[in-house]
Amino acid sequence: MAASDHAATRESDARKQAIVGHARSLGFDEVGFAAAELSARHRAGLRNFLAAGSHGEMAWLARHEDRRSEPRALWREVRTVIAVGLSYAPPDNPLATLARPDRGSISVYARGRDYHDVLKGKLKNLASFIAVRFAAEVKVFVDTAPVMEKPLAEQAGLGWQGKHTNLVSRRHGSWLFLGEIYTTLALAADPPHADRCGTCHRCLDACPTRAFPTPYKLDARRCISYLTIEHPGPIPEEFRPLIGNRIFGCDDCLAVCPWNRFAAAGREAKLAARDDLAAPPLAALAQLDDAGFRRRFSASPVKRIGRARFLRNVLIAIGNSANCALASAARPLLSDPDPIISDAARWALERLAAVA
Repeated sequence: MAASDHAATRESDARKQAIVGHARSLGFDEVGFAAAELSARHRAGLRNFLAAGSHGEMAWLARHEDRRSEPRALWREVRTVIAVGLSYAPPDNPLATLARPDRGSISVYARGRDYHDVLKGKLKNLASFIAVRFAAEVKVFVDTAPVMEKPLAEQAGLGWQGKHTNLVSRRHGSWLFLGEIYTTLALAADPPHADRCGTCHRCLDACPTRAFPTPYKLDARRCISYLTIEHPGPIPEEFRPLIGNRIFGCDDCLAVCPWNRFAAAGREAKLAARDDLAAPPLAALAQLDDAGFRRRFSASPVKRIGRARFLRNVLIAIGNSANCALASAARPLLSDPDPIISDAARWALERLAAVA
């Protein structure tokens, strides 16, 4: 290696160490560096996912496929992707609420403050540090642009995409929020992480709706997280009994991952679960009007789906509760002007009548 190459390597390493050090000071748990390009495997995976219609009604995934599968199509000048991870590992069993049918189960990631806001604030700080220290251009992304976060995080060495298609970390299990900084700064890529799922298939077996047709492939149209959050209309009746009391998202495939045993509880106080979102009573949630819904879920990711979808989910949970006392909470919603809510109320009452 020529002397100039040695000098360039030393400079790249020094810059990476400075960036990692600042990222750690901001509370990020993982930092990695990847070239601004995706592997042919990842590009083909996205293409096949969309061609099969597995994205359901998430039209935005197909709308910018070219920019999603090629970072330089999103920003021509980008040379390096800096991937970061922030742990949100829960301190206790995230599935415990499933055994309380009169309560709603909200996915761990949505029990505290909206992670988009938390991560974006930290990422902007880190990006500013990079821009000033190294006179580089930067762009910040947190799940709000056509960026393939999980493949880029895998290429940056943060973890690997498990059989449940989510990122798995040896240190943090399945509990990492991801963010990216695209930069014009040329930095050496970290080695990609090897797949360590082995023969394990617990995540596939745990899925209530069998949303994984094969390992490493997800059909979002069968996924409870998709059905309770992204799906805009009435949930297909074949899936309603399988949803149980999950009223926003689903953690089953994440929670059973054996790598979670190495994960310490997340340290970011802003992401800590709110007491009123840990296991909220279904009867109280069913009484929320629009203003009450907005107040209850202020600064929460739940707020973005709106009252209609949320009450749809609550009513399905009531129908699955086998608790006839909850019929009084569902009955007034039969006359709700939103057909999504009134349809779910009808279904819930029919289910409760069948067990009376």
